[in-house]
Amino acid sequence: MPADTDGLANAERLANTVAVACAEAFRDDGEIFGSGMGTLPMLGARLARATFEPDLMVSDGVAFYVDGDLPIGGTDKVVEGWIPFRSVFDTVWGGRRHVMMGASQIDRYGNTNISNIGEWKKPKAQLLGVRGGPGNTINHAVSFFIPRHTSRVFVEGVDMASGIGYDRAAQLSDWVQENHCIPRVITNLAVLDFDTADNRMRLQSVHPGVSIDEVADNTGFGLVVPDDVPTSRVATHEELAMLDHLDPQGQRYREVPDA
Repeated sequence: MPADTDGLANAERLANTVAVACAEAFRDDGEIFGSGMGTLPMLGARLARATFEPDLMVSDGVAFYVDGDLPIGGTDKVVEGWIPFRSVFDTVWGGRRHVMMGASQIDRYGNTNISNIGEWKKPKAQLLGVRGGPGNTINHAVSFFIPRHTSRVFVEGVDMASGIGYDRAAQLSDWVQENHCIPRVITNLAVLDFDTADNRMRLQSVHPGVSIDEVADNTGFGLVVPDDVPTSRVATHEELAMLDHLDPQGQRYREVPDA
């Protein structure tokens, strides 16, 4: 879908709405490490930094904090600081990080699985392993981006808890309960959070053209659905221009194609 002269067509493209939702997850974070795993999470962190969250620290995905509005894959970078992989762990343990990562399964309390599908002793599929999931979810804020919202991903119970949700965090130390936080779960259908009395997943907004029933039908457990569910906001002209700068090759449209 080509953009028209006033940018309306681009504003209506799903990938741009998702990118804005990813950026909104970092709102009010301040001067911490905003870390995105994948195209849309990375775009979200960099878009937030470029617009409403200027104190957010972002990296080039390799070893440096960078200043300015570095495009994905860009090499003309202004280095703010050094963040080699070993130093990431110091930031993780200190809680001064908000990462947006993926999940192969997620349940109503935010427990996530990136390790295996099926019984642990004889899984149907071997995935990444737990990677940084346990340390991330115990020590600092973790949001999730899931490009395809289906009941195979949003499950009643994860096959393995690679990252802990609110029910598991409640059984651990005061430190974990204080630092564990899942601000957002963003998908190709909706934005979700856990801002409920019992920390169950809640439908925060649906993307343009998506119905509440469509989200519910693609979720393998009962969501908390408020009486009034708004539509996710589309990108502003400023945000569209910045997204085109940050993602000049349009990688976001391949990760989240138009419906």
